[in-house]
Amino acid sequence: MRAGESVNGVPITEEQIAVWAAIAEAGYGVANFKERGRGRPGRGAEPSQVVALRLTSDELAAIDARAALNHKSRSETIRDALAVYLA
Repeated sequence: MRAGESVNGVPITEEQIAVWAAIAEAGYGVANFKERGRGRPGRGAEPSQVVALRLTSDELAAIDARAALNHKSRSETIRDALAVYLA
């Protein structure tokens, strides 16, 4: 352990490390762990790509207003608009 190590601002002591080690050696109840997925759900057979886009605050406000009206996310609203434009 390096000097000055802390967790949430609380210094880690040798005593705390001993407690953590004892808990780990006793074993964890695997059933108590939440099962996690593998990231965001897919949108098709291939991985999606992230595209950076610069928008003004007015453009974002208009997208957010439309998204709220349709009970959709900002991303879904932008994808819907692109689909209409590209059709």
